[in-house]
Amino acid sequence: MTNKNQLRAAALARRDAVDGASRAAARERIVQHAGPLFDQPGKIVSGYWPIRSEADPGPLLDRARQAGATIALPVLLDAETLLFRRWDPGAVLEPAGFGTVGPSVAAPFVIPDIVILPLAAFDRRGHRIGYGKGHYDRAVAGLVAAGMRPLLVGLAFAVQEVDKVPFEPHDIPLDFILTEEELIAAPKHG
Repeated sequence: MTNKNQLRAAALARRDAVDGASRAAARERIVQHAGPLFDQPGKIVSGYWPIRSEADPGPLLDRARQAGATIALPVLLDAETLLFRRWDPGAVLEPAGFGTVGPSVAAPFVIPDIVILPLAAFDRRGHRIGYGKGHYDRAVAGLVAAGMRPLLVGLAFAVQEVDKVPFEPHDIPLDFILTEEELIAAPKHG
């Protein structure tokens, strides 16, 4: 059986190989495939600031903001704790851990209704492989334990799909995976 590290490495290599023109076209196609998913006035939608070759959630966040949503970005408080801060257009971004940036400490913490997650690989059952640190798994588990279950949307390029992600008890399945090719509704998990 192929392990998560092998699947992660292969999927990231495919993602890294997506050329600039394809990335630019994918930004628009991803928004088209999202349908009304991000047209949620009054909701809090968390995205991420892309690093390396990640799919860019910027157009989705713009769409959500235009529809009346509040936007948030994740920040790492320490090696284990990922939380979400409100992000307003034009607000200065600061280093937020893991090579990315996020809102400053002056921005309030928020509880997102929808979380757009980066990922290395995914399967059609809604299972994802992240980068191996478990930041999102712990953050979402904390929200669920507090009685709040945000809608989880994995954002990826279609080339990151794998046949089957090894699923562990602490893994929280995605509700949707959004690529430049389609919006995949994951099966409901118990």
